[in-house]
Amino acid sequence: MSLPEFPDNPTRENSGTSRRNFLKTTLATTMTATMLERARAEAASTPAPADIREPIAMTLRVNGRDRRVSLDVRTTLLDALREHVGLTGTKKGCDQGQCGACTVLVNNKRVLSCLTLAAVAQGQEVTTIEGLAKADGTLHPMQQAFIDNDAFQCGYCTPGQIMSAVACVQEGHANTDDDIREYMSGNLCRCAAYPNIVDAVKQAKPQMKES
Repeated sequence: MSLPEFPDNPTRENSGTSRRNFLKTTLATTMTATMLERARAEAASTPAPADIREPIAMTLRVNGRDRRVSLDVRTTLLDALREHVGLTGTKKGCDQGQCGACTVLVNNKRVLSCLTLAAVAQGQEVTTIEGLAKADGTLHPMQQAFIDNDAFQCGYCTPGQIMSAVACVQEGHANTDDDIREYMSGNLCRCAAYPNIVDAVKQAKPQMKES
């Protein structure tokens, strides 16, 4: 007579399953803890990003002199010149690059300083209206021509007009009245002294070549 078959011991089966679950849970917990510790260590060793609002040291070459300033990286060249270097001849007009009152020369090329970051101008030669006259006070031919031809009224746009006019001649765009009007069109004069400005550029052109 055959003996009856009995099922596996339920206690043993449940015990085995619990041990497997325990091992799996322990392994997963250990791995998670290890990964968290590694992430914390990496975060602690990574320097915090710099605050862009913190001023940084810069050196601007303006009118032949090095000017050391500490600026927010978002500072425009216009604000750097006026508020940090102390050269207020460059004017803030529209502050949107539309009027030309803020025109300066960077490496002898005219730029709108209200749209140019000061940090970008580092290592380059910046010339403002204050840098045109000679050391003995003799005016630049373009400055003198604006006076001789009464090429300004209120005078607010005049620094930018003169800087742009100097560049206009240096670029070879002052051959005709139409050329002058075209290449000076980015500089607005609310007093409408445009005919006199054209005359001033024409007067200064041969004098600039001589000098």
